[in-house]
Amino acid sequence: MPERSHTRTPPPISRSSSSQTLPGERLPEDANDKSTKEGAYGVPGRNSEEGEGEEGDILWVDWEGPNDPLNPKNWSYKKKWAATLVVSSFTFISPVSSSMVAPASEQIAQQFGITSSVLIAMTTSVFILGYAVGPLFIGPLSEIYGRSRVLQLSNLFYLAWNTGCGFAQNQSQLIAFRFLAGIGGSAPLSVGGGVLGDTWHPEERGKAIAIYSLAPLLGPVIGPVCGGWIAERSTWRWVFWSTSIVDVIIQISGLFFLRETFAPFLLEQKAKGIRANMDPEKAGKYKHVRTVYESSDDRSWKSIFRKALIRPFQLFAFETIVQLLGIYMAFVYGLFYLFLTTMPEIFARVYHQRVGIAGLNYISLGVGLTIVSQVNARVMDKIYIYFKKKNNGVGEPEFRLPSMMPGTILLPFGLLLSGWSAQQGLHWIVTDVGIACVGAGMILVFQAIQTYLVDAFTLHAASALAAASCLRSLAGFGFPLFAPAMYAKLGYGKGDTILACLAIGLGCPAPFLLWHYVSLKRLFVLTAVTLVEFHTFTNATILSATVSQGLIHQAPEMSPKSVFKSLKSLSLGSRQKVDQELAISSTASYSDDTPPFWMERIKHQGKAPFNPDPKGYKVFRNVKDYGAVGDGVHDDTNAIK
Repeated sequence: MPERSHTRTPPPISRSSSSQTLPGERLPEDANDKSTKEGAYGVPGRNSEEGEGEEGDILWVDWEGPNDPLNPKNWSYKKKWAATLVVSSFTFISPVSSSMVAPASEQIAQQFGITSSVLIAMTTSVFILGYAVGPLFIGPLSEIYGRSRVLQLSNLFYLAWNTGCGFAQNQSQLIAFRFLAGIGGSAPLSVGGGVLGDTWHPEERGKAIAIYSLAPLLGPVIGPVCGGWIAERSTWRWVFWSTSIVDVIIQISGLFFLRETFAPFLLEQKAKGIRANMDPEKAGKYKHVRTVYESSDDRSWKSIFRKALIRPFQLFAFETIVQLLGIYMAFVYGLFYLFLTTMPEIFARVYHQRVGIAGLNYISLGVGLTIVSQVNARVMDKIYIYFKKKNNGVGEPEFRLPSMMPGTILLPFGLLLSGWSAQQGLHWIVTDVGIACVGAGMILVFQAIQTYLVDAFTLHAASALAAASCLRSLAGFGFPLFAPAMYAKLGYGKGDTILACLAIGLGCPAPFLLWHYVSLKRLFVLTAVTLVEFHTFTNATILSATVSQGLIHQAPEMSPKSVFKSLKSLSLGSRQKVDQELAISSTASYSDDTPPFWMERIKHQGKAPFNPDPKGYKVFRNVKDYGAVGDGVHDDTNAIK
């Protein structure tokens, strides 16, 4: 792959003797005028059809080359790992609170006079209902106001309501406070993945994701172990206060070690400084200052918030990837919380263990999660690098899927082993081995899915994770509610057999469908929602390629929906022709988080050849996933909204 650089030199293209310049060219009015060369106000200048005429030209704000220290991807390893560990700590403490109350549920029921098994289970699972609601607006807010600010403010919201749970005087107060604490505690689950996508390159992201994805599963395992002993030695109120004390320590570490990572937000802050300090005399004809992630000067709060708020719903409604992974993730997460709420009953009633001793069996779930997570952390990146080399240096999200396959087998096996051993009253160690297998299968599935979504939707990873998190959290809330009735009627053996069959039916086909079907679909089929996101830029670019190949006729103005319909009607061979037309020339080189080379061909509408160099050709992928071109541009953060 060619070395990356901040500027991109397009191949020669014939043009009329117009005063207009190509997008991507520098726009100095005088070669000796330093104020208009690259680096004026810290950014390169580019022209655009947008902003011409009365509004003048646009000064585009970008990183200062591929080694810009302000770019989070160029942070030192020490700084990256500090951010990763802080985010993982936030992601750990909130799920601890979600399940820590489970061993104390009998105490709470006695004090508040709760007799319904559903209401008893709800004191635990209503926290997860907050997980379903929170990400739908917390994730989009992080893409407006930045990851760090939203994450830490949400944590303070969680801290306040979790502390309030310890002061609850009745059942209604406790359930309401738990729900509100869950909303605040959901932020790390939706925003944390975005932080890792912002800071780590794909080849090194696996280890960071392994720690991050372990936290929300290990937290609920450690919670009941500690909660059982706290409830037995003290009172259920200290279950909440103890987690709040730990969260205060994590919050303080976040203030010192967690810096902003979201590229559009960082560049917008840079652009604000340029707008405030721009000298009209030195600015030349530049009338507008935009980041490379903006397509208009509309920065109104309502406009930005509306787009960001509806994005998770758009992703879930239109993106096959998010739908498939969201449903399977929801099932696995529901199983996880079903286990968390039923394990105390199994070991207390079947094996006659005290509350504190019964809580120790959660360690088996933690062992399965931890060991397999750390092994997979090393294997996942190696698998990714191996397939990337076989794919001519182009990385794909599908290269995360091989590690998911063993998980789809371990999960149902563990369900069958734990269910039938408890049903037959076999030694408790057999049940614990089955539970450990369930934990191992869960973490393999979770790590693969989360890394896949971060790789596929890097710029909007928070919204993609929010879309998946909503469904999984609803399952985490609902599964524990029907579990007591199911096991009472069917027993542990038959009940877990039904769940194992569902795990096989949903899980085993998933990696193969994603590898073969979705990968092919991602090659070029564009969804209408993504074309709307790309707006003018993508519409013109697609027209350029399709017209030059003679595949569709150019109308005076084609809406994104019209382009989508035309592309959808093309054969696979025709799509590949368009794909080749949009190939990246080896003469171009890139910096992270900048618009890809093909964006610079917008004005030509297919009138000039692209002259792609076969050696430098990279398959034009991930267009529907917000503008990525695989690892030809190193990231999915090249989107222009």
